[in-house]
Amino acid sequence: MSRKGSLIAAFLIFQCTFLIAQKVKYKDLIELLNAKQYEMAEPFLKRYLLTETENPSAYLYMGIIYQENSTKNDILKQTEALLNNIDSAIFFFDKTLPMLTEKEIKRHDENYQAYVRRDPRTAEFAIKLSDIQLDIETRVKALKEKKEKLKPLKSNFDQTQRLYERSGILFKAVQDKYTTENEMLLRSDEALLGQLNALTVVFDSCQLTFKNYKTILPDLGKTGYNQQQTLLKIDDFKKDGIAPTDFMLSDVKVWDYSSWAKKSIETIQKEIIPMRDNLVLYDVEINKLREKLKRDSVSVKNELTKLVNKVLYTQLNKFDTNPIPTELFRMKIAELEYQSDLIANKHLRDSANVIVRMSCIESEIKSVRKLDSISSHLVTRDFDTEATNYNHFITRAYGTTAVLRSLVKTTNEYAHRERARKENELLKATNALNWAIAAPDSIPLFMEVPEARASKPLLIVPDNFTIGLKYQDSLAVGYLYSITPSRIPDVGTTFPIDAPNFKKRSLPIIKGLGVHEGSEVYIALIYSQNKVKEGFPATIARVNKTTGLAWSINYKFELTPSELLYTASTGELTIKTTGTNGESQIVVIDQKGKKIH
Repeated sequence: MSRKGSLIAAFLIFQCTFLIAQKVKYKDLIELLNAKQYEMAEPFLKRYLLTETENPSAYLYMGIIYQENSTKNDILKQTEALLNNIDSAIFFFDKTLPMLTEKEIKRHDENYQAYVRRDPRTAEFAIKLSDIQLDIETRVKALKEKKEKLKPLKSNFDQTQRLYERSGILFKAVQDKYTTENEMLLRSDEALLGQLNALTVVFDSCQLTFKNYKTILPDLGKTGYNQQQTLLKIDDFKKDGIAPTDFMLSDVKVWDYSSWAKKSIETIQKEIIPMRDNLVLYDVEINKLREKLKRDSVSVKNELTKLVNKVLYTQLNKFDTNPIPTELFRMKIAELEYQSDLIANKHLRDSANVIVRMSCIESEIKSVRKLDSISSHLVTRDFDTEATNYNHFITRAYGTTAVLRSLVKTTNEYAHRERARKENELLKATNALNWAIAAPDSIPLFMEVPEARASKPLLIVPDNFTIGLKYQDSLAVGYLYSITPSRIPDVGTTFPIDAPNFKKRSLPIIKGLGVHEGSEVYIALIYSQNKVKEGFPATIARVNKTTGLAWSINYKFELTPSELLYTASTGELTIKTTGTNGESQIVVIDQKGKKIH
């Protein structure tokens, strides 16, 4: 049987004996005490001490039991019980010390087995009175120190909670008075500043008492508590700052009332008050750039960048996440950016290079869409309501709210018209980008062409060249055209093909390969995936940039062409062909179109 099992059996026997005899025998009880089964032994030891008052061992263990019980008490939730257990433990230890003697230990050494030690001089196990006395004195000292720290610990903890609750009340008083934080800041007065200062003082005191609590806490050993404060930023004035917190949790989430109050005070004193005049001055600066653009017909984008980097936007956003002056300034600046783009792109708008033209249009569309978006949102805002907070700015810069509303509406209508015009230009440029103009024909630079189109692309290498077939009355010729930024080919030719095997109805199985070596030589290979008796029919053409079509030959491959490699030094064309089972062959054509391998 295990040691624990033996103790449980002994305890059951002990209980039965006690019930029969109605008297606790210490020799039976000491078994549980020496085994530190204090919870089992406690009720019997208390009963024993009601009649036996001369057993120092019993007093000693009673003190130990109370000390053990004190470690189970929650220092914050069971503080009174904890102090009572500490006082009881000290009481029994104090009763024990005068009664301990060498004679007592020698006569009842079985009662002090917990203090058996090996004597370093004799190497024999023994129980020393001094060891027991030192242990008791150490315990009493620790208990008294713990008791002395418990009172200020609990006091600081309770005060922390009270001060935090007071902070919440002060914050809510401000919160209930204003509809939004924007309104609070813009309508601030001396009374509000007084409330904010009071909130700062109370919350800072709360932080101090919590710090004092945390300073004392480690001195009490393992308590089950190690609270860490998480300061929650008050972002939403109407929703934040009112949720309760539990200071018993490990992560104590508290609203940072002090930082919010100090920030509000600083904003009012350093930004709100001087901001009103700065808003008017900033609007004047934008208007000066507008006059410069109209007068000199020059882009003012560089000046706008410097203007946007000013601190005014930052100041506004600190007390209003979407202030109407900021959005108004953004609209006026977006209009100047768009008009600056029109001026900067004027000399490029007629370029023969389709890509350049598209780039200009895309940059202009980006600007006008920005203007359209800002003005469309601004036109929906409630100017009459928001003017209450920005009355100083509106009256001095625009005279009345009606004038400001009219400006926004006019700008929004202008943005709508310009956006539609520019998007139409982009559509035309995009269509031009999809065609190569080889007068009198247009070659599609996309694969899915209408059935009625004579030209059928087989291969398009973006910004390089395209290969395909042109059908006239169901008979076809091959073509190769270079793809240039202007979409007017600088290399272009048609060439004869194996017409019987490349009929229009066979288009789904006709494929194209091509290679462009350097800037001079283009190779086109058109083949059918339908094998005839002699092999897979194909046409190979070589086109030189300076002289045009060099040659065009019809050929039949044993396997399907899959890859081309042109060697510029020899002018040889290497054609790799592959079969369905993975087999491959190489065919080499010299620079005159003759097969050499």
